[in-house]
Amino acid sequence: MASALHSNLNFLHHSLKPNPITTQSTNFHHIPIRCGPRSNRGPLVKGRILSIEAIQAIQSLKRAQKTNSLSPSYPSLSRLLKADLLAALRELLRQGECAVALHVFSIIRAEYPDQDLGLLADMISALGKNGMGDEIDRLIDELEEIDGGDEKGLSRVIKGVIGAGSKASTVRICEAMKRSGVGSSWKVDEYVGKVLRKGLRGFGEFELANEVEREFCWDFREAEVALMDCRNHITPEGTKKLLFTAKLSNSF
Repeated sequence: MASALHSNLNFLHHSLKPNPITTQSTNFHHIPIRCGPRSNRGPLVKGRILSIEAIQAIQSLKRAQKTNSLSPSYPSLSRLLKADLLAALRELLRQGECAVALHVFSIIRAEYPDQDLGLLADMISALGKNGMGDEIDRLIDELEEIDGGDEKGLSRVIKGVIGAGSKASTVRICEAMKRSGVGSSWKVDEYVGKVLRKGLRGFGEFELANEVEREFCWDFREAEVALMDCRNHITPEGTKKLLFTAKLSNSF
């Protein structure tokens, strides 16, 4: 009986002993999730996010253009700051909305009359890509004078007009440069003169191209002025000595 009691106690001891809790290791794999644009379109404006006001203005302008493309009734943009106007204009150009962009560009010109040749070059480039040569001529007609402080913008304007195949606008740029004192009051960059001269010759304006070379290309102009200055300062006796020396050198 004692042995039976001992075996029962051993059974109870093993049955009451808690079973160890087995934990199953789980390996978690981290999958990176990247958020990006839903299409291949780039950012709205490079280096700048459009403000809510600019976005609303773009939507209203495009809606007015779509409603009546021949005579659209555009909303007022007086509440927009200059930065928002510029951002809206560049976004419209990026979307190819040149008709609406022309309206915004005219507002910028009216409210901020300081000349921006770089912005004008952007307009000419977009208009040329969309075959709107008449609008390019109209913009150049409004260009009475040219600011000589932005040579990069000026070269882009000239290249854009020539690339659009507008002979009349290229000639008008030459006239505007003359009125602004190019060749007399301020120097034009050598590269600008070469681009303009090459474009004029491509349009068959050889006389005007030669005039640009004389007045705008300062290397040629300075050499011509230096030669005339030397001629004016040589006395008749000095001229005779030069001729005598030349004859002696030719005799040998």
